[in-house]
Amino acid sequence: MQKRMGEAVARVARKVNETVENKTDSLDLADCKLMTFPVGIYKVMRNVAEEIHLITLANNELKSLTGKFIITFNQLQELNLEGNYLHRLPEEIKTLLHLKAINLSKNKFRHFPEQLTALKTLETINLEENEISELKQLRKIRLNSIPDVASEAKQMIKFQSQQ
Repeated sequence: MQKRMGEAVARVARKVNETVENKTDSLDLADCKLMTFPVGIYKVMRNVAEEIHLITLANNELKSLTGKFIITFNQLQELNLEGNYLHRLPEEIKTLLHLKAINLSKNKFRHFPEQLTALKTLETINLEENEISELKQLRKIRLNSIPDVASEAKQMIKFQSQQ
């Protein structure tokens, strides 16, 4: 078991070092058996965090994300969290002003993460295979940038009227 843990740590370190050395705009830590986002990565990536636009943390064992993660990688345009154990997002997610896509499929969400409605740049939200049974608390959806879809969507999506 220790050997497997050592291999996982080495894999994470290798991927982080590749991102830093190559100055790429993405960090791929998928399938690394992470239970939390490693604190040491913040220090290693402090000089390149602003340049990271895509982070993939798919197929790990994450139960939560911290506000520090969101604040550190505040230039994110895509965030892939598919296949974890997440059931909520930190309030700081609202500060990701450049986020265009977030993949939250195959997690443990029971309610739509309302913080996402504050993100005006967000184009794609994937919530497939979660435990969301209804979208009662979702009151408003922005479709202004695609007028042809907006009228069609009004017929397909019925939200409770705001009071």
